[in-house]
Amino acid sequence: MPQMAPISWLILFFVFSITFMLFNIVNYFSFLPSSSTSKEKKTFNVKSNNWKW
Repeated sequence: MPQMAPISWLILFFVFSITFMLFNIVNYFSFLPSSSTSKEKKTFNVKSNNWKW
């Protein structure tokens, strides 16, 4: 495809870049984190956090 004008490569670059950004934005905003309530708060066990180096 060397016969294509440079403006066509530039348009293709912008189209693919915008498509990629829209895909990432849609994926970012479609993720719903689980809502945490006060009852679901987890307490950390201090003994389980002791690392044996």
